[in-house]
Amino acid sequence: MSINVPRGTKDLLPGETEKWQAVEQLIRDTCNLYQYKEIRTPIFEHTELFTRSVGDTTDIVQKEMYTFTDRGNRSLTLRPEGTASVVRSFVENKLFGLPNQPVKLYYMGPMFRYERQQAGRYRQFVQFGIEAIGSKDPAIDAEVMALAMSVYKKAGLKKIKLVINSLGDLESRQAHRDALISHFAPHIEGFCTDCQNRLQKNPLRILDCKVDRENPLMSTAPKLPDYLNEESAAYFEKVKHYLDILQVGYELDPNLVRGLDYYNHTAFEIMSEGEGFGAITTLAGGGRYNGLVEDLGGPEAPGIGFGMSIERLLLALEAEGLNFSILDALDIYVVAMGEAAKDKAVSFVSELRQHNISAEMDYLDRKVKAQMKSADRLNAKFSVVIGDNELETGKVSLKYLATGKQQEMTFEEIVQNYNEIVIKAMGELA
Repeated sequence: MSINVPRGTKDLLPGETEKWQAVEQLIRDTCNLYQYKEIRTPIFEHTELFTRSVGDTTDIVQKEMYTFTDRGNRSLTLRPEGTASVVRSFVENKLFGLPNQPVKLYYMGPMFRYERQQAGRYRQFVQFGIEAIGSKDPAIDAEVMALAMSVYKKAGLKKIKLVINSLGDLESRQAHRDALISHFAPHIEGFCTDCQNRLQKNPLRILDCKVDRENPLMSTAPKLPDYLNEESAAYFEKVKHYLDILQVGYELDPNLVRGLDYYNHTAFEIMSEGEGFGAITTLAGGGRYNGLVEDLGGPEAPGIGFGMSIERLLLALEAEGLNFSILDALDIYVVAMGEAAKDKAVSFVSELRQHNISAEMDYLDRKVKAQMKSADRLNAKFSVVIGDNELETGKVSLKYLATGKQQEMTFEEIVQNYNEIVIKAMGELA
């Protein structure tokens, strides 16, 4: 009986993993420019962390979490998103006491949600996210959104847009909540069971319902911006002001609410407008979560962040016909003719690698012609053929495969002067 990969997951094979590595390096370089430092949290957490932070009325908690009981009868959950774990770590490790505030963190790793698999959406997926904790300055809201947009633009995406909204503070949300209840209550029996259950607990979630999104009452529902108090409205104006300064374009969407309970004030999504991308256009989403640190036992420390799917970033690149140019990984392919030459090849390949020169050789005892074909398939820059004559003289012909030009050198000269050899060969090719 064959055993296949679990539904909703996939293997990343050589040829594809290089694209992931390129994206991940781009992300790390961008975070370094903005002074965000990496944090790595456990893949599973106590279930209570997510029910308290994400919200027990959300689809994630109600339908999508992978939860299990361990041998100590503790309820644990594979993390469905990154913010809750980062905030938990921020509180537990007292990062609020660090001299440099706000604390600027980023994470990148697998998340797990029991969802129906579709293009760019898996049950195990990789999410990159940042969290800036300890500041309620609207300028950092703009910085967070600018960083996200920067990643996409550096990757080459052009058909993307930033959509923003304000959820307001607690007072504003309460006023909007009351208006939503009054709007939906007379007709709630026409909505799905989830929406009926959410009417009194969290009516804002009704606006995020995937089942009833086409219901006419959705389009006429009270809009959050109409219920912002003076302070919340002023904050949102400042956020837009700083986005304008950073020259980050955006669209306003009063229906944007996001799917997690901890959000307040700024909420945003970045969407693909690439042709053929699919029905689900969201690439990344995030917002401000003032109060979450306190909810998890920490001091007052307002925060903002986002989560970005790496799978959907790669899908967006594909939709725009873009691809990362993967640099040739192999510098020198060493061809051996005979047992004595193979011994020297093993030694020479090892020496090259010790000097940070990528090298490869044949391990299938193939003929010279087959070994040279292998060098071509691996996109090697140079080849070296070792036979009896090369062993006797201590010199080999280093062949630049792009032009076929060869030069005779000792093994030591190749190792010691490799960088200069590459520069000269590339110059001649140009």
